[in-house]
Amino acid sequence: MTKRVLITGGLGFIGSHTVEHYLATTDWDIVVIDALRHAGRVERVTEMQNYDPARVTLLWHDLRAPLHDMLRDNIGPVNYIVNMASDSHVDRSISDPVDFVQNNISLALHMLEFARGGGGGGHHLEKFIQVSTDEVYGPAAAGHSHKEGEPFAPSNPYAASKAAQEMIAFSYWRSFAVPLIITNTMNNFGERQDMEKFVPMTIRKIMNRETNIIHGRKINDQWESGSRVWLHARNHADAVKFILENCPVINYSGENQVTQPLRFNVAGDREISNLEIVRMIGDIMGVAPKIKFVDFHSSRPGHDLRYSLDGAALREAGWVMPVSTESSFERMVKWMLDNPAWLK
Repeated sequence: MTKRVLITGGLGFIGSHTVEHYLATTDWDIVVIDALRHAGRVERVTEMQNYDPARVTLLWHDLRAPLHDMLRDNIGPVNYIVNMASDSHVDRSISDPVDFVQNNISLALHMLEFARGGGGGGHHLEKFIQVSTDEVYGPAAAGHSHKEGEPFAPSNPYAASKAAQEMIAFSYWRSFAVPLIITNTMNNFGERQDMEKFVPMTIRKIMNRETNIIHGRKINDQWESGSRVWLHARNHADAVKFILENCPVINYSGENQVTQPLRFNVAGDREISNLEIVRMIGDIMGVAPKIKFVDFHSSRPGHDLRYSLDGAALREAGWVMPVSTESSFERMVKWMLDNPAWLK
């Protein structure tokens, strides 16, 4: 029987790449829920080359509210839930923390309540993937990459809201046997990304000959920029698909000392500084970028200079990243330049 997967936030950037990847690499039927509140755009899905309305059900719902009976009927039975929906922009979490945090906590609660009921309509829900972020761990010290399950130390309201989502999901795994798997991912990039994010913002600034602001710190009169282990959104989608297809859920059992759900870090193949990202994009565009350094904390309190995740556990489970970081960066930059409507 064909699997059915429910993707929340499926009209957002990472969610739409997940829909596109599952259409291309599986026979699954896909249900998308999106509130279209901020970065969601229907065109992300409907303008895909492989969009198939016979396989994709698009539903509008603001997950700050519970799923009502008509929506549950429209969703129907699902085998998998991939809970990607969240506000994700750190700057907005700092400028408007109450609404931001309440949104992310409410949507997690309402999706977990739906999952607690079995995922709708008679199917046994097999897996609930709670998609989270590296930022729950806070900054990574030089030379260290966070492993799964390290202590949380969120630096800003966005990171705290994602940590709260994880803890609520943990409680539903523990109390109600929701078949939970948690993933933590690094900075994603790719085609159709929202302009508030670093990579498309850099493309537009270089295209318009504007100055690119690099957040860093000055050490002995030399600037050091922040860094991330960057990941193309299709690689992220492939990692989640691998987990759905290959990684069994771990059920809580106090008697057998099974006290943690399955968790995987999803990271790219190498760490890249923000300065290098700007230069890489400039090289692809054939334009020398204008660059200005500013102190990372005084200019953006609540932001961290360096994030890094150790992705060894997922690789050891058998996942191989299908597209290299360099080739996917070049593909993204050229696509965005060929589709300038996404740079507005």
